[in-house]
Amino acid sequence: MNVNAEEKKNNHTSPATAYLNRDLSWIEFNRRVLAEAQDPENPLMERAKFLAIVSSNLDEFISVRVAGIQDQIRAGYTKKDFTGYTPSGLYKRLIKRVTKIIADQYRTFKDISRSLHKEGIVFVDYKDLTHAQEQSIEQYYRDIIYPVLTPMAVDQSRPFPLVHSQFIYLAVVLTRKNSQEEEPYFAILQIPSNLPRCIPLPHRSNSKKRQFVFIEDVIRQHIQTLFSGYDPVAVSEFRLTRNSDLTIDEEGAEDLLEEIEKELRKRRRGVPARLEVQKGIHPYALEQLQAEFELEDFVFEIEGPLDLSFLRGFAGSVKGFSYLHHAPIEPLYPAEFEENEDFFEVLGERDVLVYHPYESFDAMTDFIIQASEDEQVMAIKMTLYRVSGKSPLITALANAAESGKQVTVVVELKARFDEERNIAWARKLEQSGCHVVYGLVGLKTHAKVTLIVRQEGPELRRYVHVGTGNYNDSTAKAYTDLSLFTANHEIGLDASELFNQMTGYSANYNWNSFIVAPTNMSLSLQKLILREAEHAAAGRPARIIAKMNSLSNQEVIDNLYSAAQAGVSIDLIVRGVCCLRPGIEGLSERITVRSIVDRFLEHSRIYYFENGGKPEVYLSSADWMTRNLTRRIELMCPVKDSNIRKQIVKILDLSLMDNVKSSFLQPNGYYERADDKKAPFRSQFAAMNVTRWKGGRALPSPTKHS
Repeated sequence: MNVNAEEKKNNHTSPATAYLNRDLSWIEFNRRVLAEAQDPENPLMERAKFLAIVSSNLDEFISVRVAGIQDQIRAGYTKKDFTGYTPSGLYKRLIKRVTKIIADQYRTFKDISRSLHKEGIVFVDYKDLTHAQEQSIEQYYRDIIYPVLTPMAVDQSRPFPLVHSQFIYLAVVLTRKNSQEEEPYFAILQIPSNLPRCIPLPHRSNSKKRQFVFIEDVIRQHIQTLFSGYDPVAVSEFRLTRNSDLTIDEEGAEDLLEEIEKELRKRRRGVPARLEVQKGIHPYALEQLQAEFELEDFVFEIEGPLDLSFLRGFAGSVKGFSYLHHAPIEPLYPAEFEENEDFFEVLGERDVLVYHPYESFDAMTDFIIQASEDEQVMAIKMTLYRVSGKSPLITALANAAESGKQVTVVVELKARFDEERNIAWARKLEQSGCHVVYGLVGLKTHAKVTLIVRQEGPELRRYVHVGTGNYNDSTAKAYTDLSLFTANHEIGLDASELFNQMTGYSANYNWNSFIVAPTNMSLSLQKLILREAEHAAAGRPARIIAKMNSLSNQEVIDNLYSAAQAGVSIDLIVRGVCCLRPGIEGLSERITVRSIVDRFLEHSRIYYFENGGKPEVYLSSADWMTRNLTRRIELMCPVKDSNIRKQIVKILDLSLMDNVKSSFLQPNGYYERADDKKAPFRSQFAAMNVTRWKGGRALPSPTKHS
């Protein structure tokens, strides 16, 4: 997608070409993830993990975004979006882009497989097994695999069975033994997902070499054991992806939890969106699958194992190859709370910033545990969006409720693909005596905030935690996020009001410090951006640094364009989707957009406004997307403490200094790696030295990337 000649000639951008398309931009993000899988500087098993992420990212993209576009096409929707694409026009481009990235993905898999082979980690073809290995696998098949297999024939009396989304199946074409019938028989077989995808082969105790065979290859080799009296003509893998978006009638639902459970059952039968088949699949099998799923164009022949997301678990399961991974880091416990374990005493004196994953999420868990055990704590209120499978926070909240404290938890049941887990947590919390609220009708609760109310003498004091990421101890080890602990009075008042609005009826409120979506965030962002433009016009210092996951709201983009034209310098650090087109003369030449994809997922939302020399810094749960500003409860919290503001600016500076893992968005919508002559500087490696960015000390020195 090159900038067209007319655009170059006129040095201006039409309304449509002023923006990049959200879905095409997402493809480019996944390509940056793929680049990490291709980077020989990354440890080999880390490359395998990145390749797994590419696969799982693509699954979600197709099951939600592509499936939604397919729905629009079926409905006859032809209106262009603000980036100038009709659904059908965008769909054609997505087919090309997805086809290309899948081809690159499997070329990368072959490259990684060859490199693993050199290290002694081998994916073995069944035909190459030694006699001893074959005997071992045959016994494993008889004892473990065969008992859980269920062949499902497809004929006049047995209709096509339900094919679950994103599971691997075998399509089996058969003929009856000693029969002259011309029409073949057809059956399908689900590969058990609760057995290892890669089965380890026996090895000598003194050998470092590790060999594996895919479970689908084992089943294919033994397929005749399932169809006695028939001859298998062809056996091929296939995998279906269905539309996974939920359609929930919140206003008409008497019980939101039950309504979501009902929709989750429907998800299993979502409209087919993509079919992946093994390269060389038998034509009759492909004909049967396409007829059943009514898919013509989003069908991909795959040369290699379907669903490479297995590589994430595989990379962590192979023992004895630690040198193929990043050296582990041990998150430091925040020094402020290590010196004094009484959170309330510390926060009574100062605010505390915690930088994950370099500093431990255990501080958040300990904060809630201490509150649950403190006799002076009267109430605990918390939002939960995505929680880990064995969250210690749930236990602490339950214990607090059982001890007689007022515990209120706003659980977002509609967090996509975490609905079932959140339903389970909601029920456990309710059983423990917590007040569980499912949020407001029509809005997802995405804000990450905790309020603790404590009796201190004759007064009640509020302690607040605000985060940029979820209350999830697992992702806190892999995502970069910021946590702010504070006892600031104004922030405490706003936190109380925010929970009142989420749990009860509350009129419009004049926020002291918070900026809240959908109430006032959109308008506040407009004012903050245009204020910078006014400062620039008056010759005062004017700059915006915004770090987020995605930028796709047209109004925000237009405001940024206006500010840039007024002279504001704007640095955007956008990990994923970005619909703003930088570097257009007369429109956005003062705007840079960079994306950092590295060992940890960049997840923090940080917004900095120079404000004429009186900088303001905000931590937020919200990206600058339409859904965040209009359809979610989101929060922007100002950082009041000047020392913490300096710490956050240093974190932003680290990102702006990165010249190893940064890619810069070009006007044509593609990204180019940073290319300068300075010493290599990798922001995440620099940030690992937590003690140096705290306490007003100097920035970490540039860290060699290799």
